[in-house]
Amino acid sequence: MTIKLYKGDLPEDFDWSDARDACVAVDSETLGLNPARDRLCVVQLSLGHGDAHLVQLAAGAYEAPRLKALMADTSVTKIFHYARFDVAVMKAYLGVDTAPIYCTKIASKLTRTYTDRHGLKDLVRESVGAELSKQQQSSDWGAAELSDAQKHYAASDVLYLHDAKSWLDERLEREGRFELAQACFDFLPKRADLDLQGWGDMDIFSHS
Repeated sequence: MTIKLYKGDLPEDFDWSDARDACVAVDSETLGLNPARDRLCVVQLSLGHGDAHLVQLAAGAYEAPRLKALMADTSVTKIFHYARFDVAVMKAYLGVDTAPIYCTKIASKLTRTYTDRHGLKDLVRESVGAELSKQQQSSDWGAAELSDAQKHYAASDVLYLHDAKSWLDERLEREGRFELAQACFDFLPKRADLDLQGWGDMDIFSHS
């Protein structure tokens, strides 16, 4: 595993054209789970070749033109686990509409209907056979310098998403739910907009 850390943006020579299956795995680390309050600190990426690229963002320094270009590049699919949050926080801080999107958590809920455990740790254990540590999940991602443990944690959240996607795709196809999943993925940017505009806890599709 190779982990590279960048400050403020991806480097000028960063090339995502050879991303595996034209997909880039993406995750983010914030100071909490409220995008209106808890700022974006780190965006981690993997091209699917055993690599991890971490972009550390300082408070108020969200120009990051190359990172934004990747998120908006419609020729490459961005794989997330629980994309709803990551897409919202990137819209809030980077001002970018991320597309196209694949969410392994949604795909898991549409295929792994025999369990209620749809966290990344459980999905990766079943689909890839790897064990993830969540020890650094609640650490201070706003620190000026990330610890080695934080870097490895951030990397592990993206290193297995390509394989998990392949595993889930087989089951989506098998169960005839691929088109349904795609429709959910396509709706995610609007779901993120609803979250950011105050409808996060409301099911606007419900009768009541």
